[in-house]
Amino acid sequence: MFYKTTIVFVYFYEKLIIMKKIILGAFTALSLIGCMENNAQNNKQITATSEKNMEKQSIYQFKVTDLSGKEFDFASLKGKKILVVNTASKCGLTPQYENLQTIYDQYKDKNLVIVGFPANNFASQEPGTSGEIAEFCQKNYGVTFPMMDKISVKGDDMAPIYQFLTQKSKNGLENSEVQWNFQKYLIDENGHLAKVVSPKTLPTDPEIVDWIKA
Repeated sequence: MFYKTTIVFVYFYEKLIIMKKIILGAFTALSLIGCMENNAQNNKQITATSEKNMEKQSIYQFKVTDLSGKEFDFASLKGKKILVVNTASKCGLTPQYENLQTIYDQYKDKNLVIVGFPANNFASQEPGTSGEIAEFCQKNYGVTFPMMDKISVKGDDMAPIYQFLTQKSKNGLENSEVQWNFQKYLIDENGHLAKVVSPKTLPTDPEIVDWIKA
């Protein structure tokens, strides 16, 4: 009798141990699933926050200096389409000044602003002072669209506005590199980057004109 009782006791004890292991395993699995769900939710929140922060950035946050030394506030251009272009006076693409002035004359009263940034980053093709650049633009091409003071558009000393234009983490659209003089950055009516256009594409090209008219 004692032997049978012992066997029964051992049997139920082993069953109890097995049940405890099953319960513990189930609890562990549920805890792991809960952690995974929390991590996924946290990742979604981080992604959403990052995207929201990128959406908040626009060209309107920048203030620069024009060729005459006056402050130029991009916030004053809210609601307009903006074509930002890096320029140079001694480049094979310099005649694009004429094309830029043509579309500016045609669309300046239809919500377009062109903003030029002289830059000496490529083969030292913009060596002049602010005064010399202003005189060159006016004398040779009759430029009337806003021209800013000379800046750097690449490298360690890249101007903050070009960091915005070339870095997806700041503009929310794409990473790019200024390839040469007269690369165009098209900014929509909300101050956000809409498109990057290569230096060799003329300002009068349908790619740009259609965007202006859209």
